[in-house]
Amino acid sequence: MARLKRIGVLFSAILVGIMMCFMGLIAGILYAFGGFFLELFTGTLNEGTVLAFVALIGMPVIFGLFGLVAGAVGAVLYNLTARRFGGIEADFEQEG
Repeated sequence: MARLKRIGVLFSAILVGIMMCFMGLIAGILYAFGGFFLELFTGTLNEGTVLAFVALIGMPVIFGLFGLVAGAVGAVLYNLTARRFGGIEADFEQEG
């Protein structure tokens, strides 16, 4: 049995930030093209359509920043909790 006693705060923040950036890109694509097709079919193409495509840049940035903060806070909370309760127990098997 092995125990995970500590998580690197900066590493965790960067990792979660990058993952959330990709999720923001997916959300931005869905929002931009969904809004575009909705307005295309209703015949109301306007400035809102252009703003929807700004989400392709804005949403990954916003999601990434929130991911950075959430990853750092989560790692700090885990480290504080693991210090008191011992951390996560995991059973590893070495192949070969």
